[in-house]
Amino acid sequence: MENIYAAMLLHKAGKQIDETSMEAVLKAAGTTADKALIRATVTALKDVDIDKVIKEAIAVPAAPAAAPTAAPAKKKEAEEEKKTEEEAAAGLGALFG
Repeated sequence: MENIYAAMLLHKAGKQIDETSMEAVLKAAGTTADKALIRATVTALKDVDIDKVIKEAIAVPAAPAAAPTAAPAKKKEAEEEKKTEEEAAAGLGALFG
């Protein structure tokens, strides 16, 4: 993951993403630079338009993220309805006896 952060930092700074630059960024950050992993990252990003990828990631709709927050609210409402029904049943029992 650190390699991706280093590549994004270099890209944001307008620097070339190469093995030497990546290693320098990682060392400056105090992490261990794995040369094989750096080489693989540089090779994988060679033909990637990073700006395009970032724009596409930002354009992802937020609706799926909102769905999980709605589920607990429904569950809470269902629990409240159940409690209300139980309380009502208990009150009816008192009428008869």
